[in-house]
Amino acid sequence: MVPAAVWIATIILIVGLLAFDYFAHVRKAHSPSLREAAVWSAVYIGIAIAFGIVVMIVGGTEMGSEYFAGYITEKALSVDNLFVFLLIISSFAVPRKDQQKVLLVGIVFSIIARTGFIFLGAALINRFSWVFYLFGLILLITAGHTVKPDNEESHGSEADNLMIRLARKLLRTSDQYDDDKLFTVVDGKRMMTPMLLVMVAIGGTDILFALDSIPAIFGLTQSTYIVFTATTFSLMGLRQLFFLIDGLLDRLIYLSYGLGAILSFIGIKLILHALHENTVPFINDGESVPVIEITTGISLSVIIGVLVITVVTSLLSGAGKAQAAGARLRTETDRYLKLDEDTEADKREHRYRVLVRTAEQVEDVPPKHRDHIGDETELKAGVARAMHVHGRWRQEHGMRPMDAPASDDQEGTTEGRA
Repeated sequence: MVPAAVWIATIILIVGLLAFDYFAHVRKAHSPSLREAAVWSAVYIGIAIAFGIVVMIVGGTEMGSEYFAGYITEKALSVDNLFVFLLIISSFAVPRKDQQKVLLVGIVFSIIARTGFIFLGAALINRFSWVFYLFGLILLITAGHTVKPDNEESHGSEADNLMIRLARKLLRTSDQYDDDKLFTVVDGKRMMTPMLLVMVAIGGTDILFALDSIPAIFGLTQSTYIVFTATTFSLMGLRQLFFLIDGLLDRLIYLSYGLGAILSFIGIKLILHALHENTVPFINDGESVPVIEITTGISLSVIIGVLVITVVTSLLSGAGKAQAAGARLRTETDRYLKLDEDTEADKREHRYRVLVRTAEQVEDVPPKHRDHIGDETELKAGVARAMHVHGRWRQEHGMRPMDAPASDDQEGTTEGRA
């Protein structure tokens, strides 16, 4: 039993970290650099590891192992959250400098929602041992659902989900952002901005993710304190991780299979535990069933092993590289087409050079992997539109449409090759 003083100190630590994150990084809207994202991702992971070491020293090896098994599992599942956050943010075209606030609000909502599910789950487990059967079944179903093609849409990841449709229908919403404000005034009327709708979308999908993740961690430990801290610390730093690996997310092509394997493993572990603690009358007359139980050490080893294999295989995969190339081209095309008329010439030329190089990388994808690029017709149409806009802009500024600006590395890139 964890003392109340420890709970209070832990909650104060978590609230303090979230407050620091807001006032130090999010309050002033900006797009974090790669260095900033890397440093603070490392800081939050370091804090989570340090906390786990303290748990191991104070609570013992078993308790520490349960924390790390839970933390690693939840961290892996939180990467799946990032895919959905990326889809929602892209769907709403959230300005990059304002994305930090959206992500932090989503993380805070996740912590609050999952805390509620944690205490509900703990109460059910303490009162009804058959809940382990239910949790195990949920994880096995989720595991099968995870490996289905296009599973990212199954979490309600599209911005136009039920909550958003209701919000648009019942509430007055502006079409344009007003910096990072949640409300604005249009024609003398106070209206919601798309920023608030984005937060509603992320909050709604977070509830669905909690239904997946909480049974998973209860399959590794029944300590409410460990479940709470491992889940919370796995979400801390998720904002920085988003900006650090958003270019790598599309490379993790086999992540869903790895998560499916982990969820299946934990689901089986839960069912075995349920059989060992069985009180259901129609199973072995309500008596315990003598089955093997999977230890925390084995769980931790399997989770780490599956994740390592999944990530390495994804990064080395030609299909993953093709998928990432298609996603980058889609992003770069969108970035160029959203440039304002008063964008500086150097910035416009830079964005166009990046677009040209990315289009060339897509053209170099081997035929056997081209199915993973996405809709090539759509991609080519977007690139053609961007090239037309750029050519017109160059003409308006007295430049020859087919002149190729020197690339950043001075090697040169011709527009004709694009």
